[in-house]
Amino acid sequence: MLCVYTKAENGLVQKLNFNAEDSILPTNILWMDLLHPTTHEMNYIIQKYHLDIPTQEEREEIELSSRYWEDNTSITINTHFLMRVTGNELTLVNETITFMTTQNILFTIRFNDFKIFDEIQHRILASPKNFEDGYDILDKMFEVRVEKDADILEWIDKEARKLRINVFGERNEYTYDTMLKGISSLQELNMRVRDSLFDKRRAMTSLIKSDKIDSDIKRNLTIVLKDLNSLVEFNVAQLNVLDNIQTILASQINIEQNKTIKLFTVATVAMMPPTLIGTIYGMNFDVMPELKWEWGYPIVIIIMLVSTIIPVVIFKKKGWL
Repeated sequence: MLCVYTKAENGLVQKLNFNAEDSILPTNILWMDLLHPTTHEMNYIIQKYHLDIPTQEEREEIELSSRYWEDNTSITINTHFLMRVTGNELTLVNETITFMTTQNILFTIRFNDFKIFDEIQHRILASPKNFEDGYDILDKMFEVRVEKDADILEWIDKEARKLRINVFGERNEYTYDTMLKGISSLQELNMRVRDSLFDKRRAMTSLIKSDKIDSDIKRNLTIVLKDLNSLVEFNVAQLNVLDNIQTILASQINIEQNKTIKLFTVATVAMMPPTLIGTIYGMNFDVMPELKWEWGYPIVIIIMLVSTIIPVVIFKKKGWL
């Protein structure tokens, strides 16, 4: 699908669904958004604007030269935008979006539906005076995306604080398993956000150096870049916090296991004297005077009970229980 955003003479922005087969392009185009573009739509844009649209393989390459390049007439940016997996709020994936500019028109090529694009569309239609060309839209796109990444990091921070409190709460095998899964999920989210931030930082740094954008956009991008750098620092700190929580949880698990082992050790030591006594009187010797005692059996039982209680009392006094 190809959507075209044009600016009329009265300053209003209109959104048009463009058919590349039988439609004529309008004038004063600000933005052409290609969502799941067909081969015909791609070829139409290539021929009409002489753009070198990257292939799917080129879009996913990680070299800097593949993420951003610029020639005399156009700028091409391949950058990661986070997208939430449907039905799972803890799973985010980085999807590559291609931004291209030429003749002051912004072209976006994407193969997934991002909520941020709907938000940008509403902003353009609601405040058309803030968007004079495609570079203004590109600027706003990065600004809003960084704000969304900040919201994600704030949510991760809140969840991490809850996990830290729960580490010292009521614990059992189920809660340990749940907390470990929660920590792992938050760590994965953090790494996804970090990759997205790094990728956008490279693109914005290169874009600021371009002579195709005006000073106002460069100024705003510089502010956004500072915010992005602060998010990177916060992200790194958050990863350290999650590692610390994981270490504390591992220590708590070890402590619980040590308590269990200590309990079994005490029980084993406490049962050793009565076991020894029972073993002695279970031997099949002919001469064992105690076997002929009238009160021999209850006396031995009492001795076995006392020999069990004494170690337990000693362990309690020493604070081992």
